[in-house]
Formats: sequence, structure tokens, C-alpha cells
Amino acid sequence: MNMIFAEYLLLSSLVLGVQLFLHQTQRIQFVEVSDNAKIQCSSTENLEGGSRMFWYLRREGEKPTCIKRCLDDQNVSKFACKHETHSSTLEINNVQKTESGIYYCAYRYSSYLIFGNGSTLIVGDSYTKSSWVMLLVPFPRDSQVTGTANLACVIHGVSSPVHVSWSVSGELQEEGLTRSLKAKDGSLTLINHISVPRDTWTSGKNFTCEVKFNSSGNSVKKSTRYPAAPASECSHYIVPLVAGAGLLLLVVSLSLVWTLCPSTLGLKPRTSAAPASEEHQGGILYAHLDFDSRNHKGRTMQRSAREKRVKA
Repeated sequence: MNMIFAEYLLLSSLVLGVQLFLHQTQRIQFVEVSDNAKIQCSSTENLEGGSRMFWYLRREGEKPTCIKRCLDDQNVSKFACKHETHSSTLEINNVQKTESGIYYCAYRYSSYLIFGNGSTLIVGDSYTKSSWVMLLVPFPRDSQVTGTANLACVIHGVSSPVHVSWSVSGELQEEGLTRSLKAKDGSLTLINHISVPRDTWTSGKNFTCEVKFNSSGNSVKKSTRYPAAPASECSHYIVPLVAGAGLLLLVVSLSLVWTLCPSTLGLKPRTSAAPASEEHQGGILYAHLDFDSRNHKGRTMQRSAREKRVKA
């Protein structure tokens, strides 16, 4: 959903041209339940007192919805807009877990809305008793065929968004693209993936996915590297066969997230676990990964939402 939304806004901006740019510098913010939050948006042009400013919220698995029109003074006890010449700030009082999501500032220009790049707000703790993290990596031969390697971090059973970051041998990389699935009980399964060049994947470097559920708890890390020597055909399929053959087609069928046993996935609860050490076996699954990714120098990145417009 987030990728489709970003691509649509980017296409609109290319068609309409660029005359005003909105930027949200704070990409992620953790707050506790019942606290207050402030989300800032800066502009290259004068915002004319903020009367044309809007704020949108996109929750995981849902379409963006307008939650505040800054010209409208209704519901000021919950949302309030504060303005300066080249910036606008959304103040949220008494935030609740249901208000976790990505907040976009928007400015009405003529008959169109120009959107900022979005700020993620995580309220409280996203971790639940059924949460686990697993790293999916391609079969060694897959990257040789395609020229790139897709790696995916699966976060199962969370109550709200989480912060996912990737690093290669300790060097922080661009954020990956996230896809989400909502279960009947309201819990979320998030799949964050990146694509790297084959030469980078086979270089022997460590690839680490780090997941942060809240502001104070320990993060969960899953690490892997390309095997020094090709594994046998049998070893390729041991883990997928244990979990079920359907796991090999993750994008086609996301049933893996409901069938795998959490105890086999290296679960590390925030209440008692020490910072996770790098792993090369536990919680790693070889699979055929075929994501419709957008690569920049071989690495999948989230499309920036800057200079975007949609018709209001």
C-alpha cells in the first residue's frame, strides 16, 4: 500500500511539475501512550499562515485519510496546527496506539495537494506474545541468475508499525520497502525487503536486519552472509521442508507467517532479552524471493514522497 501510494504521488508530481517542496525531517518518532507528539513539516515557500495545510494519516494496511485541516478549528483538543513562515507542526495530544502510522503534511496548491515525505509515529509497544522476526535470503544460485539478491525481514504478530533498518557489515543502508498483511485478530505481519547487487551479496559481508518495537526495549537483529561454499541441494531445502513447501513462494502465499512455530525463529522478548547478537543459522530461511522491487544501484529503497501532488 505505501509503495503504491508513493508511486502515484511521484507520477502526479512529474506530470504537474514542481513549484513547492515539503520535507519532513523526522522520519520516525516513538512516544508512550497518553503522551503528546509533535510532527514537523518544512517548506521551501511561504505557507501563507497555514490555512492551506492538511495532515493525512496512513495506518498499516489502510488508505491515507485526512485527519486535520489546519483552517478548521474543530477537534483542537486532539489535533492542533502550529505555523511559522516556512514550517507547520501537527501537535497530537493524548496519543493512543490506534494513532500509530505514517503522517503526511499536505499543502493545497491551486486545485492540487502537494505532500511531504511522511513521518512514522509509533505509539507504545508494538511487541506482542506472538511476535517473531525471521530473515529470508535467496538460494545461492538465484542471485547468479538474476544479478541481484533480494533479502526480506519478516516481522510477525505486531500490534502496530515497527522500525526496520538494514546494515551491511555495520554500515547503515537505505530503508527497505515494506508490505503488510493484517490478520483477523488485528495483528500485523510486515515484510521489509531490500535488493542488492550480486557482487555485494557474494562479497562475504554481513547483512543485518534490525527491528525496533518501542523506544526503550531491546531491538531484535537477524544477520546472514552469503555461504563461502555452495550448500548441497539437500541442505538448501531442509528448513523450507520443515516449515512447509508453501513457504518458498512468500509473495504468492503469505501463509508461512501463520504456520511457523515462533520457538524455532529466534524469538527475543523485549522484557528480558539482552541486545541480540548476530546470527547466521537460527531464524534464517532460504527461499525463492521474487519482489517487484525498484532498484537504485542494485539497492531497493523507499521512494521519497518529496515534490508529490495529487488532485484534491
